[in-house]
Amino acid sequence: MRGLAIAVGVFVLLALIAVLVWRNDILQSLLNPELPYAVYRPPAAPDYETSAAWGLAPGPLRAGDPPVDVFFVHPTTFDGGRDWNGPIDARGAARVLDRVMLPNYAAPFAAVGRVFAPRYRQASLYSALTLFDDAIEAREFPYGDVRDAFLAFERRVGPDRPFIVVGVEQGGTQTARLLHDEIGPDPDLRRRLVAAYLIESVVPADEYAADAAVPACAARSQVGCVVAWISAPWLDFGRSERVMNRSLVWNDKGRLTGLNGRLPLCVNPLLGEATDAEALPRFNRGAANATGLEWGARPGFMARQVGAQCVDGILRVTRPRSALLRPQGGWAEHLRVAPYNLFWADLEADAQTRATAWLAGRPRG
Repeated sequence: MRGLAIAVGVFVLLALIAVLVWRNDILQSLLNPELPYAVYRPPAAPDYETSAAWGLAPGPLRAGDPPVDVFFVHPTTFDGGRDWNGPIDARGAARVLDRVMLPNYAAPFAAVGRVFAPRYRQASLYSALTLFDDAIEAREFPYGDVRDAFLAFERRVGPDRPFIVVGVEQGGTQTARLLHDEIGPDPDLRRRLVAAYLIESVVPADEYAADAAVPACAARSQVGCVVAWISAPWLDFGRSERVMNRSLVWNDKGRLTGLNGRLPLCVNPLLGEATDAEALPRFNRGAANATGLEWGARPGFMARQVGAQCVDGILRVTRPRSALLRPQGGWAEHLRVAPYNLFWADLEADAQTRATAWLAGRPRG
């Protein structure tokens, strides 16, 4: 019996080691649709004239509503399995959106404007684990939904309202193309754009120069500009290498391709500008773990949790003091954006400042 117990113990230990060594392969195997994208049939398209196609969709404009509207494109919430692109009514994905993503990443903008958040046929989490053509096509596909949702958003809010666009992770990739294809070329949309926030999103810095149609934000009072960053823990150089080698950005043909040596845009959310200056933790207005809060509830803020600095296009972030603001959960959770927001209050204040500047008629640039 003792020998049997030792043998079982050794087997369990070896199994655990195998899981640790090949965990990414195991995860990929479990989530892989195992169907070429050329013969894949995506789920039914959303109808953005119906409430079912929106995670958040305010009613008609009323007296006392904020003067700005917000178009929010959420990050990955769909793991994968049978589908390359998730149906908008997938229960697990909808639960992650409602419990995690909206309270942590959309709610900071609710004090500034009415938030509209479409559901869309997002690329599965699996598609981010590989650079095979099928996965890239799955990541390109959602742009059609996001564009249709933005056009529906425009019809709802009307032609005169100033607006903010926000995209997080996968949503940031889609929002970057929206800026390039729809907002940048349209003088009226550019005039009404308060700011764009591409959170935990890789976009090439050279596309947002000072003379671009929609430039990077060079000051917190600037409007019509882009706040974008992709972060890495302060000493996690492996993360930086993965960002540079595995990130996909849009080319001029509307296809996703590698960075190919270009640096990502980094606008420090603690400073509100594209700079390599270091922001010490005293600049951090308030991080928050808002997971599970109902829409409209404000989280408890934890100030001075992190410092941040843009280094070679990557936002280097110091270790949060609170354990509530550190990675937890299983493999899938580690591959998504964090279920907390280190810059919750910073984003709220930044959006309020830019909205105030826009409403005051402050010149752009």
